[in-house]
Amino acid sequence: MTAPGLALVARDLTLDGPWGPVFGPINLDIGAGGVTVVEGSSGSGRTSLLLALSGRLKPSSGSLNVFGRTRPRDIFKICSIAGFEGIDELAESVTVRDLITEQIRWDAPWYKLMGRAGKPELSAVCAPVFGDHPLPRLGQYVSDLGELEATLLRIAVANTKKPAVLVIDDLEQVRRDSERAYLLERLADLGQHQTIVCSTVNPLPDGSPAESVTLLDDVTNPEQEGAR
Repeated sequence: MTAPGLALVARDLTLDGPWGPVFGPINLDIGAGGVTVVEGSSGSGRTSLLLALSGRLKPSSGSLNVFGRTRPRDIFKICSIAGFEGIDELAESVTVRDLITEQIRWDAPWYKLMGRAGKPELSAVCAPVFGDHPLPRLGQYVSDLGELEATLLRIAVANTKKPAVLVIDDLEQVRRDSERAYLLERLADLGQHQTIVCSTVNPLPDGSPAESVTLLDDVTNPEQEGAR
């Protein structure tokens, strides 16, 4: 079991790839609730680390405990991810209604017939994440969404079941400082009820509502593919 007050404990966690080490050894203690940020430059393995912490990648060595769970398949069940290139990217040719409909049908029991999403479903899925920011329109195409709206929508779709841990990659996908600050505010609000782990390349500005920032040393072979 993790120590009281801790959501995640990693000890000497490593991941090796075909071209050498991707990350590690990494030691982390992440408290339950709030927002924890992993800061790492390109090539530091931060994306792969987050995928390992969420049960999507099996580490090569070391130990990982997430709310008492140690096997990747068990960690997977209590963690959701958003913002990962090539994993949860939104197809530009679909509408917000399509995305919400697909998610509520995925979440529903197999025997329950779910119709197309309407305004109640849009609000139920998106409002907890968007906060005061206007919700997207049901008929709006993903290609017409701004960076902040698209990122919030990806988080909302990933967070419908309110998992214990929500892992979000690359806050710099929202490039405008004011919008990224709002994104962090929304994550801090979600962190009142969940444990939020996210990553960034650049240091957070002073006053950001992060509980802690972990600096990830660049231990990756420059030729290692897929590690960011």
